Amino acid sequence: MEESGLLPSKRAEKDILLRRMALALTGLPPTADQIKKLQKDPSEEGLERLVDELLASPAYGERMTQVWLDVSRYADSHGYQDDSYRTMWPWRDWVIHAFNENLPYDDFLTWQLAGDLLPDATREQILATGFNRNHPITQEGGVIQEEYRSNYVVDRTNTLGKGILGITLECAKCHDHKYDAISQKNYFEVYSFFNQVNEKGLQMDAVQAKNQKYFADAPYITITQEETKSVLDFINMKENEKINVMVMNDSAPKENYVLNRGNYDDPTDEVLPGTPERIYPFSEDLPKNRLGLAKWVTSTDNPLTARVFVNRTWSMLFGRGLVETEEDFGVQGSLPTHPKLLDWLSRDFMENGWDIKYLLKKIVLSATYQQSSELRPELKKADPENKLLARAPRFRMSGEMIRDYVLATSGVLNREIGGPSVKPYQPAGLWEETNAGGNRGVLTKYVEDEGEKLYRRSLYTLWKRTLPPPTMSIFDAPNRDFCEVRRQKTNTPLQALALQNDVQMLEAARVLAQNEVAANTDADSLVQDVFRNILVRKPRTEELQTLELYYEDAFAKFLDSKEDAEKLLAVGDYEKRDTDPAKTAALMLTAQVIYNLDETITIE
Repeated sequence: MEESGLLPSKRAEKDILLRRMALALTGLPPTADQIKKLQKDPSEEGLERLVDELLASPAYGERMTQVWLDVSRYADSHGYQDDSYRTMWPWRDWVIHAFNENLPYDDFLTWQLAGDLLPDATREQILATGFNRNHPITQEGGVIQEEYRSNYVVDRTNTLGKGILGITLECAKCHDHKYDAISQKNYFEVYSFFNQVNEKGLQMDAVQAKNQKYFADAPYITITQEETKSVLDFINMKENEKINVMVMNDSAPKENYVLNRGNYDDPTDEVLPGTPERIYPFSEDLPKNRLGLAKWVTSTDNPLTARVFVNRTWSMLFGRGLVETEEDFGVQGSLPTHPKLLDWLSRDFMENGWDIKYLLKKIVLSATYQQSSELRPELKKADPENKLLARAPRFRMSGEMIRDYVLATSGVLNREIGGPSVKPYQPAGLWEETNAGGNRGVLTKYVEDEGEKLYRRSLYTLWKRTLPPPTMSIFDAPNRDFCEVRRQKTNTPLQALALQNDVQMLEAARVLAQNEVAANTDADSLVQDVFRNILVRKPRTEELQTLELYYEDAFAKFLDSKEDAEKLLAVGDYEKRDTDPAKTAALMLTAQVIYNLDETITIE
């Protein structure tokens, strides 16, 4: 900043800062109790206590897991044409548990890469290896077994490169990397670590799987109800249920070869398990299996692992990493804007036990993070992209966070942790229109859930690869066929239409309006209370005047047409309350306007 003649921005207002921190650390707005605590004690110590409270919240684990699901290409379906159901949600429950327990990041990676190979591996450590089985799996008859088995190994290899090491390892599958110091031999040396799994390219087709209710391809573990009451007590499973979850389990060592042009049926030179020596040599003392690979990945001498995670954490908090290309730290990637800062944070992270909560707390309590996001004229001219960090960033929430924010502020959010995926509102007929496999499999017709399941956090929405949740897709969610580290950022008319017309959004506005009308004896404060409920801060005078005029105009129209008011208030399945229809409908529309504000869906 000094070199560019700039000064840092002033500190953000406390209510705005609390909202920013709550969204960053839990993916949800601050609770009414947290707002009261800040008002009672706005000191530095009071703010730090609130950060500790946010990090201790169960919602923290859900927030971190949401980001990790893109990296780990998690889905509730196998993918490919039939795209039938799979039961991987207990692995998702483990990820939430691991983040909430603050499992050190080196252990977090080791368990997922090679938990089954640890000495006296626990059931939890074996379950963690489901990370390596999240890839698409075919259930289509007539496929070539070895071709698809090889595809699965390729996926694991590419995921390690992109998701954990931040390198485009996949570019060396067919030939030596054109830019980075990674040879094709290097690629298949890494491939060799993942090529020992006792699996098939096709276990059974979708019809067989459907008839047998067989939702996991071998190797897998069977989780029992008894285990969920003891060693796996973090899994939210119904009574008298058993679930198969895919995991890793190596067979006898296989011979491995460089595959000519990456073709599964054209082996050339034999290779042994190894890693790109230009990154960091693979020690002869390490076992040549996935556990040895995990130790190489999490070594404090590995120059990538800590930097890649710290950079991704920075991106989660600031909307963009210190290295913008989070997935590519190679020659073709972006240079870091603050290389010494990235180096220091990464070293500090490792020296403090790879403690994720420690890293997050250090950043959110920094002066850099707590700046105002106001775009001053001199910043707009000298640094429009905010690469110098002379102000706090402003960036749109993810589709999942927008939906969760609306559910939370309206009072309908179901805060249950873990469990099977759910099916909230979705436009009718989408699965049927896109179903390429006829009635094969169990995901051919979408049947909405009922009751509390409609209001679970978006983390738990059933994810079908060939048709992900449409609102999430509109807001740039990937289909999770592959590991994704950085989502696209688009602005489209469909996004505005989804916010304006989606049933979940309209229902939330209706419930919030009904609750405010039922609880509020002061009619003059209705609009102000709704605004504060949604945006945390008080409305400015001109904002309040505009919204009150809008409310009064809508109220007058609904007084003349109560049928229209009743029709509007019928949206959604959530419980209806006996309130004045004209007043409630007018307040519902006002809440809908506030939900559609740019500020509402923005972290700033």
